[in-house]
Amino acid sequence: MTATAAATSRPRKRIVIVGGVAGGMSAAARARRLDEHAKIVVLEQGEYVSFANCGLPYSLSGEISSREDLLLHTPSSLSRTLNLDVRTGHRVTSIDRERCEVTANRAGGTERFSYDALILAPGAVAVRPPIDGLDHPAVHTLRTIPDLDAVQEAVAAALRDREPGAGAPQAVVIGAGFIGLEAVEALVGRGLHVHLVELADHVLPPLDAELAALLAQELTAHGVTLHLGVSAQAVTDAADGTTTVALSDGTDLPADLVVVNVGVRPASTLAEEAGLELSARGAIRVDGDQRTSDPHIWAVGDAVEVRHAVTGALGSVPLAGPANRQGRRAADSLSGHRTTPQQRVLGTAIVRVFGMTAAVTGANQSTLRSAGIEYEVVRVHAGHHAGYFPGAEQLHLVASFAPDGRLLGAQGVGRDGVDKRIDVLATALRAEMTADDLAELELAYAPPYGSAKDAVNMLGFVAQNALDGTMPQWHPEELEQVRAHSLVLDVRSAEEYAAGHLDGALHLPHTELRDRLDEVRAAARGRSVAVLCASGVRSYLAVRILRGAGIDARSLSGGWNTLRSLQTAPAPSLAPRVVQRPRRPAELPDLSNRAAAPPLTPQPDGAAPRAAPE
Repeated sequence: MTATAAATSRPRKRIVIVGGVAGGMSAAARARRLDEHAKIVVLEQGEYVSFANCGLPYSLSGEISSREDLLLHTPSSLSRTLNLDVRTGHRVTSIDRERCEVTANRAGGTERFSYDALILAPGAVAVRPPIDGLDHPAVHTLRTIPDLDAVQEAVAAALRDREPGAGAPQAVVIGAGFIGLEAVEALVGRGLHVHLVELADHVLPPLDAELAALLAQELTAHGVTLHLGVSAQAVTDAADGTTTVALSDGTDLPADLVVVNVGVRPASTLAEEAGLELSARGAIRVDGDQRTSDPHIWAVGDAVEVRHAVTGALGSVPLAGPANRQGRRAADSLSGHRTTPQQRVLGTAIVRVFGMTAAVTGANQSTLRSAGIEYEVVRVHAGHHAGYFPGAEQLHLVASFAPDGRLLGAQGVGRDGVDKRIDVLATALRAEMTADDLAELELAYAPPYGSAKDAVNMLGFVAQNALDGTMPQWHPEELEQVRAHSLVLDVRSAEEYAAGHLDGALHLPHTELRDRLDEVRAAARGRSVAVLCASGVRSYLAVRILRGAGIDARSLSGGWNTLRSLQTAPAPSLAPRVVQRPRRPAELPDLSNRAAAPPLTPQPDGAAPRAAPE
């Protein structure tokens, strides 16, 4: 008997997959490639499979001109290319684990499907915040194709029905996470005035406040009205028929439409009712091969529990990349194929906010503090390519390092080059690189693309200096303590100092410092000296001069640029910085939700510097 004949004579493995978007379709495609003869059935409760839900805001804005471009595959195309039996409009209501059978509701009745292997990819469901009137017809979410259609219709109606001279239609977006920010940009692009409501004290809560302040500036520059540190209480109709969103601070916002995106939670009801093991927060527990507590059932995607690579925290991370990789791993496992070790998640994510980009990877400072993980934070304000080449844009990077130099997390905001750096830093995190490794990274360089000392290298250099004591730091969060117990020395130019400075600071340009050390000693009166410049380069030089003269000195991390962004944020955040020893894992940061200061003025050592000495 030939190998082909032997294969076709074996019983066909029956694989049933519940959920036909990212994780589910990745599992289905991989399972087919590993087993040409398996019977693979995909059951999707919605009308569409394999659609690009990450592209919904860009279809709303019109950047993706055709709605059909979001539909990557159809049941018929998947049947032709992968021989998959894809059933839309099939909502799986129960799992009979003893009989290895699922029951699905469909138009016209119910249907049962037997399986040898079952993969659950139910995704996540939108969190419904405690807001009265969430069922109001003006309220929408943005997670599915039907959601997109409904918002498109609401926008068109608001634009069409607006009285001449009445101004732009009013939209209220509740939730300033990733999806909320994308929705804001799309609605502004369609000609609406947008109010953005966020319970946290800054937009994009996974981002540190100092970088979020830059996004707030960009939002307000595009006419967005921010309502931070408040919650929406109710959506109601006024006597004149207009819709209003009431906020916790007493503000009433007029609304032609409301978009609510405050996060998601695992869609694990089916798994729970089947008796599968769940986490305390409702995520499906899986092993390293994505297998659940039932040996015949695997689970992937937004509904499963994952462990964070930095903190060890357990939670769910609703991102497309991890979901696709989990789908592949589950298919490998059930097919008996070689499986790669499951990697802990980093939560790497990115978002565009008009002309700015913000990105995160690993653990932010809040998460590290909650986890009791000791860290040192460093900040770099650099050019995204060589400063002498036209078009250099300021790139703001913040990274945290363990005392032994290991990278723990990084964030970036800027107009260009953020994606490149965050991908490098995410790779460095995966490889457990240290500050020394970042300093030695050999990255592609030509003036239009980067600098001989790339911003990532600079993070490594600064971290080396901070960790080994070459450049002791003080941080913006310590401002009040520093002013009470140290001499603040501003080493910027006279013009920069005149444009804005801290009251009570001694001003000495760094180029004059060597000749005026006696003035510093007299002003310090035995106290330590807290030095600042625009971004940290000149203050580092000053610290070395002062310490060489026997004066205890520290450099402000991130310089005046960082300090000013925190002080002028819509909700200033200068809480004392607390560094704690490890004690217990924290919760994963929430990545589900996917009057501002003037723009920062580039400074001589902050905007697009040439390579600076370490």
